Amino acid sequence: MDNDVFVGLDIGTTKVTCIIATRGESGGLEVVGVGKCNTIGLKKGVMRNMQNIVESIQTAVKEAELMAGVDVDDVWVGIAGDHIRAFDNDGFVAMTHEDREIRQEDIDRVIESAKTVKIPEEYEQLHVIPQDFQVDNLEGIKQPLGMIGVRLKTTVHIITAQTTSIQNITKCVKDAGLRLNKLVLDHLASSYSVLDKDEKELGVVLVDIGGGTSNIAIYHDDNIRHVSIVKEGGDDVTRDISIVLKTPPTEAEKIKKSHGCAYLPLLPEDDESLMVQMTGGRDDREIKRRLLVEVIEARMDELLGLVKQDIEKSGLISQMGAGVVLTGGGSQMPGMREKAESVFHLPVRIGNPQKIGGLSDMVKAPMFASGVGLCMFGSETAQVGGVHKIGKKKSSGGESGYNNIIKKISSWFSKYF
Repeated sequence: MDNDVFVGLDIGTTKVTCIIATRGESGGLEVVGVGKCNTIGLKKGVMRNMQNIVESIQTAVKEAELMAGVDVDDVWVGIAGDHIRAFDNDGFVAMTHEDREIRQEDIDRVIESAKTVKIPEEYEQLHVIPQDFQVDNLEGIKQPLGMIGVRLKTTVHIITAQTTSIQNITKCVKDAGLRLNKLVLDHLASSYSVLDKDEKELGVVLVDIGGGTSNIAIYHDDNIRHVSIVKEGGDDVTRDISIVLKTPPTEAEKIKKSHGCAYLPLLPEDDESLMVQMTGGRDDREIKRRLLVEVIEARMDELLGLVKQDIEKSGLISQMGAGVVLTGGGSQMPGMREKAESVFHLPVRIGNPQKIGGLSDMVKAPMFASGVGLCMFGSETAQVGGVHKIGKKKSSGGESGYNNIIKKISSWFSKYF
């Protein structure tokens, strides 16, 4: 029997990545295909060139298909951008059963009550995530099923996205010849692959530094409590380098990747020199690496400073027992951990995808956190009765993909996530 297959599609500002994973015999996920393609279709999470994104999706998916020997039909797709909004809302219901025992239908009713809230017309609900429950005067309940009470209350975290952004991404996926399984917030997807349960319990800040924006998710008591966006990312570093060193953006990106560092104290005393290509066909010139690092560090001070302000504004910074986890392509630069620790005054680690087998070495880098997390999200949703059956292993027989099966949603996870 073929294993279930899950496909994560991360459409970022600078690249599209496609991860194909199968559920192994032990129940865990194994990566079997990886594809990526550079793109210029997004800016700060906003669609700028739809055709470029469609072509990039097709290229990344085809590369992953060839590696995995799988035909991809349905995908789990990440969404981010500064249009994302989130807030908490409460819901209440009375127990109508004679024995006053809380049943699953009551839990569904109270969540439905909490999600019934007016939002701007140009926005849609993306996720409705229960935080905790209260039965009469008993607070902080994780699972009220089977308890006795008169009134059930819940607080949910509602995450919304702009309708036009949802429609544009959906159209890109469709035009690429794929079916969209569900749009998943990038922050949420990344947390599946890089955070462990202890961190979520103690309190942790996940900062996903992308090309155009940086995504922030705060967890505490094993629940997501806050999400937001900072309108700065790795592309801003590249632009600063290009302006200060008077070098083309493509050359600035190369220099950043080959010689970049985010923390000046890590530079050796014998500062090396670099030859930098000038704009307008001028002669190359020599610069000290220290200048490059000073430019990078100044931008990272600003970016991480904005993140810190956002955390402080949330009122949750005192609950961050597990510190900060940096992920995303922008976190891969040497010195990022040290720089972040100097800004946050909290322990910091770099988050690589974990708890996954197969071709795991190919995706154990922060840039794949969202793509791998999308596969994990899809797998967990399928296990509780959501839509799955993404693709099917190629064979010499006639069928090239799974016959898509839409199962009746059987739990609040698949209903509300």
